[in-house]
Amino acid sequence: MTLKDLARELGVSTATISNAFNRPDQLSPKLRERILAEARRMGYRGPDAKARSLRTGRSRIISVILAESLTYSLNDAVSSEFLSGVAEVLDTQDHTLLLLSARQARSHLIGSASMADGFIVYGLMPTSDVFDSLPVNAALVAVDFNVAGHPSVHVDNEPASFAIADRALRAKPRRRPAILNLRLTVETCNGRVTPEHTLLPADRTITRARLAGFHRALAQHGFSPERVPMWNVEENTFEVCAPVISAVLDLPDDERPDLLLCMSDRIALTALTLAEQRGLRIPEDLCLTGFDGIAEGQYRAPRLTTVRQESGDKGRLAARMILGLEPPHSRLLDTELIHGDTCS
Repeated sequence: MTLKDLARELGVSTATISNAFNRPDQLSPKLRERILAEARRMGYRGPDAKARSLRTGRSRIISVILAESLTYSLNDAVSSEFLSGVAEVLDTQDHTLLLLSARQARSHLIGSASMADGFIVYGLMPTSDVFDSLPVNAALVAVDFNVAGHPSVHVDNEPASFAIADRALRAKPRRRPAILNLRLTVETCNGRVTPEHTLLPADRTITRARLAGFHRALAQHGFSPERVPMWNVEENTFEVCAPVISAVLDLPDDERPDLLLCMSDRIALTALTLAEQRGLRIPEDLCLTGFDGIAEGQYRAPRLTTVRQESGDKGRLAARMILGLEPPHSRLLDTELIHGDTCS
């Protein structure tokens, strides 16, 4: 059963059938209901989406390419809030969301990417080869990193990190600050960062901007940034964070940090849980700061001192850009410093 078959059976034009499915405001409710009822009875499911795409050159599909696996991205509070923002805009504009992971085989990416009208690329890509999988001259918006020749959406990572580190260092004199990074090294490193490690370039990861903010605050408070110890976490999950943080907290008393500047709330909350298990007092024995502002950090006690970024706003803005509802200019969004109880 095709659209032409149904039109001939009902004695109406093919345009009328198309309007019943795609532009209901063009028909009277009575006529539209009669067409849809007959279509159901005769087994017609609606206009062929593939044929319409070939005819118009548009699929009304927007793909979000995620740096992480789909499972991780849907479970992570920050990325799921971002995706919710994207979906909100696509819903209102009658577009479909296609989720892809840069960790999939390139052959799978090429096949799936060919269906999309545009791409929102989110997070630190494991390899730049992912862009070779996309159609030539594809519309693209990058979020949390940069792609030459395309607009990007960021938050004010460096000034925000400076503000929270400065707040922590002013709250109470600290002698042994340390930094817990999130995927900052070229080499795989789930542990102490040493001079043998190479840091990712600033255009590849937002964590370099956060590190720069931490270092600026430390220098202003009399610390030599290069002498402040750093640890790196490869994935923003409790399971991956815990071994690294356990090693930090189990250092001898005169070596254990009394301030942890964490690059994510998940890292900070893991440190908070493990510190409490060891009987450390927060913030008397250990001051903690995070970055993201996820709900979990604000619902528990002590409440996490952190930077709130509006991940949903990032998603909404990126979606509006890719649909042409906003000028495709790179944007920097503000953040908010949340004064919690873990650093006072």
